[in-house]
Amino acid sequence: MTTTSAIRLSGVNKHYTHFQLNDVDLRLEKGHIMGFIGPNGAGKSTTMRIIMGLIGADSGHVEVLGHRVPDEQVAAKWNIGFASEDMRLYKAATVGWHMNFMKSIYPSWDDDYALALLSRFDIPADLRVKGLSHGQRVKAGLLLALARRPQILLLDEPTTGLDPVARTEVLNELIDVVADEDRAVLFSSHNTRDVEQISDQITFLDRGRIIDSRDKETFLDSWRRIRFEAPANFDMPELANVTSSQLNGRLATVTTGSFGPEITETLTNHGAVIQSVDNMTLEEIFVSEVMSSRDGGAA
Repeated sequence: MTTTSAIRLSGVNKHYTHFQLNDVDLRLEKGHIMGFIGPNGAGKSTTMRIIMGLIGADSGHVEVLGHRVPDEQVAAKWNIGFASEDMRLYKAATVGWHMNFMKSIYPSWDDDYALALLSRFDIPADLRVKGLSHGQRVKAGLLLALARRPQILLLDEPTTGLDPVARTEVLNELIDVVADEDRAVLFSSHNTRDVEQISDQITFLDRGRIIDSRDKETFLDSWRRIRFEAPANFDMPELANVTSSQLNGRLATVTTGSFGPEITETLTNHGAVIQSVDNMTLEEIFVSEVMSSRDGGAA
């Protein structure tokens, strides 16, 4: 079965006593890196476990590289690489032992690539895992996933706790992964700076629901924070697609996820003096999306 989609989830639900994953629709194409952003406990890890077939969805459709999961998960898993900041390796074994172990399982293991990553990540192959720093352990786990040359990389908070140099090394390697446009990365994190740096697709998850999913440039191009001085006795006009507005004396701020010149024109026509129209960071956009969703009771 052929497909251009690396991952496709449709109407996926999973219910626990104190948490529910609700009606998740997610599509990731080959050649793309999707930043999967949400606060702790939002359901990012649960979604990844469902994709890997580690847990089953209560309902919905899950497809990975054209294989139905969990029914065809064995075929799918041959082409999935997984890494996370809390991945556990055998403490008494060396990095080289882990590499040889993975090589004995996966025919796709690339020796030259593995050795290049060892050098790039500055990891001694003969050092036991218990002697590695936290950053080295994270990079070793990523090396073991990357050197298999999987078509899909699932990364669950892979940069948590890394120093700036180690983070940059990891992020640069992930950018190279999708250069051939035949592989895809789902990158789960609550660190929006890392996601903004490398992702071209963004999905926001909060309390078990996807609240928005678009390409990164659309997010960054659409959102604005407008600051203006309001005249005396100013009444805020009706503005389409505004997620929040604040008026403090004569100073006011409007945030919108669908900016257009009509917003500033309407404010100006009501006597406002525009002071600035500012782009927003991905972190600011995420907070605005979550707050708007929660305030409005939206999914």
